[in-house]
Amino acid sequence: MAKSSHREAPSLTDLRQEIDRIDETMHGLLMERGEIIDRLIAVKQTQESGSAFRPAREAEMMRRLVDRHTGILPLDTAESIWRVIIATFTYVQAPFSVHADLSTGDAAMRDSARFHFGFTVPFVPHMGASSVVAAVSDSKGDLGLVPAFATAGAGAWWSALEFDAAPKIIARLPFVDRADHPAAVPVFVMSRAAPDAMVRDVEVWSVRVAGWSASAAYAVAALAEAIAVPDRAFDGAALLLSVPQGGHIERVTDALVKAGASVRGSALVGSHATRYRVSDKSARPVPTSR
Repeated sequence: MAKSSHREAPSLTDLRQEIDRIDETMHGLLMERGEIIDRLIAVKQTQESGSAFRPAREAEMMRRLVDRHTGILPLDTAESIWRVIIATFTYVQAPFSVHADLSTGDAAMRDSARFHFGFTVPFVPHMGASSVVAAVSDSKGDLGLVPAFATAGAGAWWSALEFDAAPKIIARLPFVDRADHPAAVPVFVMSRAAPDAMVRDVEVWSVRVAGWSASAAYAVAALAEAIAVPDRAFDGAALLLSVPQGGHIERVTDALVKAGASVRGSALVGSHATRYRVSDKSARPVPTSR
């Protein structure tokens, strides 16, 4: 009788041995990564100064992860594992804490912090964005998480970022953006990243205007994402504008003037990567326009 051309199906024991082999390989690679980080720390002490955060490098690594990801493992899981690995090894290089504004809800902000930074990095709760900004300003290299949307009573917390020595917005999370993301609350990340480490896809500006109106808000909405709070000093508004890649702050301020507002001042308070938007868990990611 002719032999079957099909291979015998692997047994459960064979498959479990393969899983064990892969698990050991992954652990070994993590330990190998730790050895390289240990050498990197020694190099940085002699060749580099400043924060251990490299937003531009992290964004590029995240893009590569998303682009190559296939199979049944949810992208959420791969994203979170990667984020925790990066955050933990960054913490090993230069210990830091994550300060978070819980004024809009404890659970959502904690989910974001733990999804992106894990449990090794200390978590420090605050009630209010201004408190987070103050804590990060007083630190050497801590991170601050604040909602990336208007919140009642928050005020123009971003005005404290206008000074040269102040921390800046370095990221906007989640990087992979979709409605069913497990850490979906939009947050800005603040820290003191080195200028050459920043990613400048989306520029974030603090702008003060007089004569803020519905028509001015409509004009801005076509060019930038905006958070607006009343500014009693000018009887107008204080704006936090996220100007997307390819846009220019001058276009936004020109649009404000044409809509009848007066621009009293502007300052760049940070920048972050263009994020990916995914419509559902099976869809391929595409970059957002903002």
